[in-house]
Amino acid sequence: MYQTITMPVSNPKLGFVGAGMMSSAMINGIIAAKVTEPGNIFASDVYQPSLDRLSASGVRTSTTNKEVVTGADVIVLAVKPDVIPAVLTEIEQFLTEDSLVVSIAAGVPLSALEKLVPGKRVIRVMPNTPCLVSESAAAFSLGSHAKDEDRELVQSLLSAVGFACEVKESQLDAVTGVSGSGPAYIFVLIEALADGGVRMGLPRATALKLAAQTVKGAATMVLETGTHPGEHWLRECMFAPQDCISS
Repeated sequence: MYQTITMPVSNPKLGFVGAGMMSSAMINGIIAAKVTEPGNIFASDVYQPSLDRLSASGVRTSTTNKEVVTGADVIVLAVKPDVIPAVLTEIEQFLTEDSLVVSIAAGVPLSALEKLVPGKRVIRVMPNTPCLVSESAAAFSLGSHAKDEDRELVQSLLSAVGFACEVKESQLDAVTGVSGSGPAYIFVLIEALADGGVRMGLPRATALKLAAQTVKGAATMVLETGTHPGEHWLRECMFAPQDCISS
């Protein structure tokens, strides 16, 4: 369910340098959550089909990064880590004192980012793809020049498409392993559960729906009850002890 979030800045102008899967998921989630108007979102990429998909949603697209940076207040770096230095070197001249740089590039530390854009406000974010359906789990860390209002803005943006929390930068690698890569592990789990159902005679569509809803239900139990997942496992064992298998 998309949340209604009170933004610290009305209709923020957001620029995405890179229009790949993660940035597209974030953009579409932000549009669905009505965080800002599609026309206030800018995106650049060298791959035209990615831009065409975003253009269809009303996003302003370009094949040059300059247009994105000069048109936006918040610039999201959504490119591969190895091209971050080249991108920041290119756009640094277009950044102003009002620009906030947000990097979602895994493994690129704040120190490296701030060295490339001296004196600029920088925040590192680790989102995940479920932001597309407003179920993201994201964490962020502030750079040395970031302000309290930057924290509030990024928290609000991320919270509009899921859960968000601030962590120490030293913890972001752990966040990458848990929630950044986590959806891929869960997709494999859902597929395995569904495959088991199919082998036992269930139609594929039914098995997949049952598996996905089971994972969703179990996760909701953990989130809404606040208890340790192991307690739910033990409770299931109490209800059906003959079915419990110790590993």
